[in-house]
Amino acid sequence: MNEPVAMIRIPMDRIPVVLGKNGSSKKYIEEMGNVGLVVDSTTGDVSVMQKENAILAAITGDVIRAIGRGFSPERATTLYGEDMQLAVISLREFAKPGSHRIGEMKGRIIGKSGKTRKVIEDLAGAYISVYGDTVSIIGNHVSLFTATEAIRMLLNGRKHRTVYEYLEKLKREEKYRNIADSFS
Repeated sequence: MNEPVAMIRIPMDRIPVVLGKNGSSKKYIEEMGNVGLVVDSTTGDVSVMQKENAILAAITGDVIRAIGRGFSPERATTLYGEDMQLAVISLREFAKPGSHRIGEMKGRIIGKSGKTRKVIEDLAGAYISVYGDTVSIIGNHVSLFTATEAIRMLLNGRKHRTVYEYLEKLKREEKYRNIADSFS
C-alpha cells in the first residue's frame, strides 16, 4: 500500500457515516474492498489504498462517493455486487442560474412523505438518495437507466402520474419478457 488509487472528498457531515460506530463501517468497507482507507476528518478527504485487486479498489472509491452523496454504508456497499453502478445527477443542470428551484426539484423527487422516491425505487429496482444539490442512484444497468429517466422526467416538469405510468409500463414489459424467456 503506497500511493492512494483514489482520493475522494466528501462533505464533513458524512465522515462519521464512513467511519461508523467505533470504526465499524470503515472496517467493513476495507474488508469488502480489500483496501485500506485513510480518512482525514479535518478536510473530508478519504484515500483508498489498494492492497491487491485494482477493480475492488476502484469500486471502493464509488462506495465512498455514494456515502458522500447520502447513501447508508449498507446501500453503498451494494456497489460491490455484480453489474452495480453509481450515477449522480446535478440538480443545478436543471435549474436556471440564480434560481431557487433546487428545493422544489428535490421535493418533486422525494414526494410527500417520501412516496415518489419509494415508487421509483420499487418500480425501477434502484436506490435513490437526494442530498445537497444532487440526486444519486445505485442500480444495475437497466434499473439505473430507468430510475435516471424517471428522475429526469420529473425535473423537466412531467406530472408524477405520467412518471408512475412510465415506470409501471416498463415493469410490466420486464415481467412479460421474463415470462417469455422462461419458455425459451
